[in-house]
Amino acid sequence: MRIRVDRRGACGLLLCAPWAAVAADVDSGMSTDGDPFGSLQWPELRRQYFGTAALRFDTRVQVRAPSFAEDPMNVPVSIAADRLGDVDAIVVIVDRNPIRKVLEYRPLMALPRIALRFKLEQASPVRAAVRTKDGIWHVGGTLVDSAGGGCTVPGASRRDGSWPSTLGRVSARVFPHSSGIDAAGQGDGAARVRVRVMHPMDTGLANGIPAFHITRLSLRDGQGRELLQLSTFEPVSENPVFSFDFASLPAEPLRLDGVDNNGNRIAATID
Repeated sequence: MRIRVDRRGACGLLLCAPWAAVAADVDSGMSTDGDPFGSLQWPELRRQYFGTAALRFDTRVQVRAPSFAEDPMNVPVSIAADRLGDVDAIVVIVDRNPIRKVLEYRPLMALPRIALRFKLEQASPVRAAVRTKDGIWHVGGTLVDSAGGGCTVPGASRRDGSWPSTLGRVSARVFPHSSGIDAAGQGDGAARVRVRVMHPMDTGLANGIPAFHITRLSLRDGQGRELLQLSTFEPVSENPVFSFDFASLPAEPLRLDGVDNNGNRIAATID
């Protein structure tokens, strides 16, 4: 596989609440709008991101992440919503992060699954809200404990100064499968595409380092059809890796295009 890359233009710590604080919300006597996690942040999150749209908590939205974040700057999470039918969009949010929205994903011609790593500032519910084409949001999630500090410290490439030499570099692999996989390693997907984009993904919360992050990625197949759209925000981990599943093997060569908030372009052809 050859990858041709085109690059053009090239935290003081917050106090981290203990994990018990999440559970304590349940017994606080304050309204959490029926949230199964009892999070006091949930009513505000619902108003901010979903307004008056129809919304329900739904176990068919599967969110998998470790119960404890050993590295709060690189917390793996996978989302699968195959059982919902026609999915229009997936939004990942973290209740207790200083920047709560992680990404927005539109599968288009992909399966409604995604895997990635994100930064976690403190113990929190991690949620995926999935909108079906009837306009209803279906919300699933999991609780992740953390020692904290994932959003408010500089990444490794900032500390060693290596980020300018790798900025925008893309690596990728296509994994064909005879029986398919989902986020749990099972399912009916025929292929998985995994891409890595080198970028510091600065949150703007580390002392003296402004926000600098990828804002948009798009993947097209060899016929020029757009397979997926991805909007990414500051909490996505440094040098992000994304995995996408497809019901059939996409026509190669694939084309990845994107941009960051400083206007630097990301472009690579995956042969």
